Amino acid sequence: MSETTRSARGTTPRATAPRAPAARVARAARAVGLAALAAMVALQVASGISAEPVRFTGIVVAVLAVSAIGFAAAGWGARRTLAAFGAVVAAGYAAEAVGVRTGFPFGEYHYTGLLWPQLGGVPVVVALAWGGMGLAAYGVAAAVATGRPRIAVGAFALTAWDLFLDPQMVGLGLWTWAEQGAYRGIPLTNFAGWLLVSALVMLLLERILGGGPRPSRGLAGVYTTMAVMETVGFAAVFQPPDPLVAAAGGMSMGAFAALAWRRLWRK
Repeated sequence: MSETTRSARGTTPRATAPRAPAARVARAARAVGLAALAAMVALQVASGISAEPVRFTGIVVAVLAVSAIGFAAAGWGARRTLAAFGAVVAAGYAAEAVGVRTGFPFGEYHYTGLLWPQLGGVPVVVALAWGGMGLAAYGVAAAVATGRPRIAVGAFALTAWDLFLDPQMVGLGLWTWAEQGAYRGIPLTNFAGWLLVSALVMLLLERILGGGPRPSRGLAGVYTTMAVMETVGFAAVFQPPDPLVAAAGGMSMGAFAALAWRRLWRK
C-alpha cells in the first residue's frame, strides 16, 4: 500500500466524522430558545389578563431576547450571536438616545418613568427589544432572501412589528408623542425612522452573521409567535380591542412570517 493511500485512508474518518460537541451545543442552544419562547408566551398571556400589564414588560422582553439568542446561537454559534446581539442593542440604544434628544429619526417623543432602569432617558429594556426582535427579523429575512435583498426584507419585517408595538406601549403610558399622528396617534415619521434604524440593524447582522443564508426555524418561530400573540391581543384581549391595529400588524408581520415558512418548509 502506498504512503498516499495510507495517508488518505487515515485522514478520511477525521474529515467526515461528525462534530459531536458542536452538535450538542447547538441542541442545547435550541432547547434554551424553545424554553424561553414558551416562557414568553406564558408571560404574555399573564400580561394580557393582568390589571397591571406594565410590570410584565421587562421580563417579556428579557425572555424574548434569550429565545432569539438561543435559536441564533444554534446556527451561528454563541460567540458570533452574542457579538451580533450586542451590536444591535448598542445601535438601538444609540438611535433611541439621539431620538429623545433631537426628534431624529422617529419624531419628537419621550419616555415616561414606568420603564426602568434608564440610561440617558432611554429604558434599557428598549435596547434589549431591538436586539431580540432584530435577530428574529433577520432570521425571517435569511429564510426569504440573500445578499442586499435580505437587508431590505429584514428592515421591513422589523418595522412591521412596530405597527403593534407603538400603539400598545403608548396605550400603556410607556412613552408619549409630542404631536398626534395618523396611525392611532403615532406619527408616520416614526415608521420612517424605524425603517432607517432597522436597515442599520440588518446591515450589522449581515456583517457579523452573514456568509450564508442559514435560515433558522427557531427565529422564524419567535417572529411568528410575536405576530400571533399581538394579533390576538389587539383583536380580543386588550381592552378596548383594536381591530385596526390587529389587522394592520397581523397582516404585515403575517406576510413576512408566511414567506419565511414557505421557504423553510421546502428545505
